[in-house]
Amino acid sequence: MTDIDTTDMSADDWDELNFPRPETSDFDNVVEEALTRRGFLGGVLAFGSGAAVMGTAGVLGTTSAQAQSTSRFAFKPIPIATDGTVHVPEGYSWAPVAKWGQPLFSDADAFDPATGHSAANASKVFGENTDGMWLFSIDGREVIAINNEYANRKTNLPYAGDAAGTPQSLEDVRLLQGIQGVTIFEVAPKDGGGYDIVVDSPFNRRIDHNTPMTITGPAAGHDLLKTDADPTGTQVLGTLNNCGSGPTPWGTYLTCEENFNGYFGSTEESQDQKPVQLDAGYARYGIGPKGWGYDYHKWDARFDTSKTPNEPHRHGWVVEIDPADPTARPKKRTGLGRFKHENAAVALARDGRVVVYMGDDERGEFMYKFVSDGVYVPGGDTENLLNEGTLHVARFNADGTGEWIALTPENTGMEPAEILIYARKAGSAVGATTMDRPEWIATNPVAVEGYCCLTNNKNRGIKPNAGGDETPVNGPNPREANKFGQIVRWFPRDDDHAAPVFDWDLYVMAGNPLTQEGAYKGSSNINEGNLFNSPDGMVFDSSGLLWIQTDGSDRNEGDFEGMGNNQMLAGDPVTGQIERFLTGPNGCEVTGLCWSTDRKTMFVGIQHPGGSFPDGNGLPRSSVIAVWRDDGALVG
Repeated sequence: MTDIDTTDMSADDWDELNFPRPETSDFDNVVEEALTRRGFLGGVLAFGSGAAVMGTAGVLGTTSAQAQSTSRFAFKPIPIATDGTVHVPEGYSWAPVAKWGQPLFSDADAFDPATGHSAANASKVFGENTDGMWLFSIDGREVIAINNEYANRKTNLPYAGDAAGTPQSLEDVRLLQGIQGVTIFEVAPKDGGGYDIVVDSPFNRRIDHNTPMTITGPAAGHDLLKTDADPTGTQVLGTLNNCGSGPTPWGTYLTCEENFNGYFGSTEESQDQKPVQLDAGYARYGIGPKGWGYDYHKWDARFDTSKTPNEPHRHGWVVEIDPADPTARPKKRTGLGRFKHENAAVALARDGRVVVYMGDDERGEFMYKFVSDGVYVPGGDTENLLNEGTLHVARFNADGTGEWIALTPENTGMEPAEILIYARKAGSAVGATTMDRPEWIATNPVAVEGYCCLTNNKNRGIKPNAGGDETPVNGPNPREANKFGQIVRWFPRDDDHAAPVFDWDLYVMAGNPLTQEGAYKGSSNINEGNLFNSPDGMVFDSSGLLWIQTDGSDRNEGDFEGMGNNQMLAGDPVTGQIERFLTGPNGCEVTGLCWSTDRKTMFVGIQHPGGSFPDGNGLPRSSVIAVWRDDGALVG
């Protein structure tokens, strides 16, 4: 394969470059079948006229005028922006709280706006490229745990010998490994509004690619997780590519490993010597010989699959962290399955069992649900709640119903531990519904319902997924070559998150009424004032409003004309109204959201900004910002 600069390539595009999907030619038949089964596509095409599609629970038929008349929003919506800063509504203010390289401890070196910082300093400063986060109130102190998803190699290694910033030494690799993972830090209000990091707080902590962790749950100790360095298959170093997150009712933080595959490669030209089982697992999870440009495998044998073939199986999990105890070792919870986790949305069933909803963020992959065997009791033992239970995968039916299929040996033909290690293969075995990149999932705190951002999928109706599963146009994924994305919503039967069946509809289909026709204009709750593409992050506030964050094209031209920079919008689940609240600087993704204990400050993540955000000079710095109302009232 010809060498290609992958530094600006998305994870999905990198996977397809290295593991090309076969073309299909039966799209016309797929559409014919969809129309025959339900006439669903016809309903979607009628969105512009306010036609309801999914029955009485759906809001796609709610008109903008109807939504406006029942608005619950306390802000005046803002227009798009295309510049290099953050914009919020009139009567609100914002300021940075934590910037990449900002000291957590007083002995950290100051950030150099021209070169960043050294590998030795990485453990003492706020990490790079913020993503999922949550704020915990611990003994009256406010502590934020936040993911640092990946490293901008060209920014961190500008001297490294090529334009891509490819590591040239183990020290370069250690720098990249040290600025990713998770940062935990205490914050406190400052005069004039906003918050600051509490330097030297006992809660401040960096968790990176070399932090010792314990592997727990049904797959712990399995042969596929054993290495020469860890013959027990229960101890591992590091958490990789931490994307979304989720809090638990018992006060811990779930960080989710997403595109872990790109960190691995091989120093051997051929991997033909590997067992067939490893080859099959590698292909489905996108693990190839070259890696994604991090080049860890050339300098750190742990990431060289020709030397440590089982190491990739030890990543791709949900990791539980106790932010209240800086000495506690993080735990990888294998009961929740191994795939490209976007986030983990925790809810409680009617009988107190723990339910965790999760999306696998790759084109044509699946949505999952874990249901614990045990019941959560406040103040009780929670150690095995995420270890003992059953993993399920979602199947959406064309009639607006769906089911969660238990991934058991009887259903899949696989051994129990292998179901979890190769959860994607298990999902394929039971015929799960291929989805348009299921990203953040959120559950409504005031109603028993769940939402999932299906961010986009250029392959819908065109190519199968990495496992060869077809990706026809279907109910929750109703558009071929979907460039705009949608949000699917489901209603568990009997108001019980543990129920095996559900009803579903589409809360919104993003689109562009300025440039598109038919279904690509978006659903009826999309208009020229709130248009957006690629919904990604999503969090409910305590009042039941849904906050939607985007990670799409900000070219503001062609199909995306008039959409501006990535943004955060507020949605009302009852009326379907959606309005724009915040716009980020150009080049950024808006991702990660939580609130202060008093709900008067909102914390928002700004990942990979362009220009020189937020300082106005030097390197661009991924940041967490605070947003508050000038009158001191609640925000969300």
